[in-house]
Order: sequence, then C-alpha cells, then structure tokens
Amino acid sequence: MSVLQDLGRLSSAEDFFNYLDVPFEPTVVHVSRLHILRRMGQYLKGSEVDGAFDGLGDDEIKAQCRAHLEQAYQDFIASTPIQERLFKVHKEAIEPKLEPAGNFVPLDSLKVI
Repeated sequence: MSVLQDLGRLSSAEDFFNYLDVPFEPTVVHVSRLHILRRMGQYLKGSEVDGAFDGLGDDEIKAQCRAHLEQAYQDFIASTPIQERLFKVHKEAIEPKLEPAGNFVPLDSLKVI
C-alpha cells in the first residue's frame, strides 16, 4: 500500500499528525483541525499538479506530505481559521451584501383571469 493510500484511510487530524510523525499541540488541532487538513490538501494538490510526486518512492512522498502538514499546521499557529478564510462560510461573511432586486409585485396588482 502506498503512502497516499494510507493517508486516504486515516480518519482524524490526530491520525495524520501521528502517521506523518509531526509534533502538534492538541489545543491548536482541536480548534483548527479541518482548516489544517484542508490547507494540507491544497498544498498536496499543488504538488500533484506540479508533478512533485512523479518518480518518487514512498519514503520521499511521505517526507513531502510531512512537510505539507507541518506547513499547514504552522499557518494556523501564526493565524486563525477566520483570518485564513478557507471555507465558503468564512469567505461569504466578508463579502458585501447585495441589495434585493426591486422586482416586487404587490398582490393587489394581480388579476385573476
């Protein structure tokens, strides 16, 4: 089984940290677990697009995954999930609200035919 397949079978953020031997502070992971894993996924996706895993063995891929998880973890040591805005709900919270369209039709203007 490959490292990427092993990662696909993990079920918690702590599992990722333990599998990749990345030290972590439980209080940070407790607050930012989904954000850390999503950011790691973004870094991994970038690596795959760039072909960084091509021709590498499992140990080398595991080392790159470890580096991506460490980087993602550090992102949330230095920042917060709200500041990073990885999820749609956080992005939408700062978007300007659109005024409703002026297409109101009063009921008394409708006629039954």
